[in-house]
Amino acid sequence: QVQMVESGGGLVQAGGSLRLSCAASGRTFSNYAMGWFRQAPGKEREFVAVINWIGSSTNYANSVKGRFTISRDNAKNAVYLQMNSLKPEDTAVYYCAAARTYNSDSMAYNYWGQGTQVTVSS
Repeated sequence: QVQMVESGGGLVQAGGSLRLSCAASGRTFSNYAMGWFRQAPGKEREFVAVINWIGSSTNYANSVKGRFTISRDNAKNAVYLQMNSLKPEDTAVYYCAAARTYNSDSMAYNYWGQGTQVTVSS
């Protein structure tokens, strides 16, 4: 089992940067692919990025490609999301999640954090 706590959210102006962190507990963290998802008010939760168990493969939603970078440190049981060139449409609650398989489908993710709010002002 994996439990996760996100941090690093906040209020930032358009064009700014934030780095989200996700601290995971559980000895099997390195067995899981880790993903970031987000949910804006009135919208469904959407995929943002995923990284495989060893950190050698990543995938991004088209809307964030080139601006966001996902990474992980298995020694620290942590996964990160570096967000640059932020836009107002990036405003959402961001969640980290763990899955046994490397994919972008939220249904495949077994464990979720509580989320952290990111607000980008114009």
